[in-house]
Amino acid sequence: MANEDLVFLPLGGVGEIGMNLALYGYGTPGHRQWIMVDCGVTFAGPDLPGVDLVLPDIGFLAKERNNLKGIVITHAHEDHYGALNDLWPGLNVPVYATAFTAGLLEAKRNYEGSRAEIPVTLFKAGQRFDIGPFNIEPINVNHSIPEPMSLVIRTPLGNVVHTGDWKIDADPAMGPLTDEARFRAIGDEGVLALMCDSTNAMRDGISPSEKEVSEGLRKIIEHAEGRVAITTFSSNVGRVRSITEAAEAAGRDVMLLGSSLKRVTNVARDLGMMEGLKPFVAEDEFSYIPRDKIVIILTGSQGEPRAALAKIARDEMRNVSLAAGDTVVFSSRAIPGNEKAILEIKNGLIEQGILVVTDNEALVHVSGHPRRNELQRMYEWTRPQILVPVHGEAAHLTAQAELGKQSGIAVVPRVRNGDMLRLAPGPAEVIGEVPHGRIFRDGNLIGDLDEMGISERKKLAYVGHVAVNIILDSRFDFLEDPDVVSIGLPAYDDEGEDMDDTIYDAVLGAVESIPRARRKDLNTVREAVRRAVRAVANQAWGKKPVVTVFLTKV
Repeated sequence: MANEDLVFLPLGGVGEIGMNLALYGYGTPGHRQWIMVDCGVTFAGPDLPGVDLVLPDIGFLAKERNNLKGIVITHAHEDHYGALNDLWPGLNVPVYATAFTAGLLEAKRNYEGSRAEIPVTLFKAGQRFDIGPFNIEPINVNHSIPEPMSLVIRTPLGNVVHTGDWKIDADPAMGPLTDEARFRAIGDEGVLALMCDSTNAMRDGISPSEKEVSEGLRKIIEHAEGRVAITTFSSNVGRVRSITEAAEAAGRDVMLLGSSLKRVTNVARDLGMMEGLKPFVAEDEFSYIPRDKIVIILTGSQGEPRAALAKIARDEMRNVSLAAGDTVVFSSRAIPGNEKAILEIKNGLIEQGILVVTDNEALVHVSGHPRRNELQRMYEWTRPQILVPVHGEAAHLTAQAELGKQSGIAVVPRVRNGDMLRLAPGPAEVIGEVPHGRIFRDGNLIGDLDEMGISERKKLAYVGHVAVNIILDSRFDFLEDPDVVSIGLPAYDDEGEDMDDTIYDAVLGAVESIPRARRKDLNTVREAVRRAVRAVANQAWGKKPVVTVFLTKV
């Protein structure tokens, strides 16, 4: 039809790292059919107290629900598939994923007790399938997790390459290489647009190989005199495998610590990815193994307080502990925002006399994302008419945009979350903006800041709460002494006066200052008490607490 167009609409992951969710639409405006690529989460920082996960707001799809034809997951990292269990029940459309991704999704569902049993259609690289007007071809790429895929999305108006997360590694620990030949063939066929990972677009050169990381870890294990504990991302099965091989070569047994690491490894074993390795030793065997005969692979690389490494740093593990002379290796990078928590754990280990090794001291980690030379090779392979930098913060997106222009790509539109980019027909341009943002999983519930009470909770975190209970008799005098309960306020002011006593006096004064005849207006009394409590707290403390006044007349 003459008015049909092809649009790209990111609802997460463009302008930020994490929470990746992209929509592609084809058809006439107002009647497009859509596919979703990825459905990820990001993690809450200290500015969101109590929040478990941050999810993309898919409110736009409420009116487009019947036009969404399917969801394709490129790989099983949390920032690409972690929101699926929470958001899928409101969508109820087919999901397409690899066997490893589907296995992790099921393991995650069982672990979290999710009610949503998501039916998944499996695919492998090279197996083309149709979703509505879209024909999808998965292509092998290399990344820090098994079975990552780029997608060729074919439409009547042109082919789109959605890279997902990728890098070029000539010698990976496991899995196929990034399929240069297939990308070149797609480039020969013609690529309208390349949606490309920007995470490392500010880093020159090419990424080191996973083989080099394996060699670095092997040397540390061989030369260590005591126990070696290595923390890495639980999804990095290739890293787990290479650590295990190095440990076995050094005559050491391997133990896994951390529920997520065990879940991932179990799925990998079921799919034959751990063949040839000896069984991992159980935690209750730890005390029987000599210090120079064990390697522990464990969770906690991001400083998570409940992860295995943090518990070891606090000496809270029941069966496992480290001692002076042992080595802990951070085979990972710090996700922005986690630096302080990681530093606290490192300091705790160092205080115990444990040697801490990071990628500042040795090549013990490499990113799973492409640096600038790798990006340029992808441009050469695919030769796109349009480049759309995705998967990155503003600095990363801008760096890739400039690199693309320098590499001869003429059209590099600026796109951020919520922008609807028309790719064809006509020149590529942003033609509108749709509602987008973040929603939050807090306990068993999901909602926005106000629905979940997070805005009020943030206030409480800074200024505390005072509850006042007043009962007035028929003459509007105090029937009994008011009750004052404060939470999160200092116990004493700078003169040593009890803060609750100061607030109590303010409550009495506020009520007694109102003529008895005017006390009939209970709202006036409540507001006077609220203001008095906030004022006296501010005078003594310099902060105004949240105040709740309960007022009853009998």
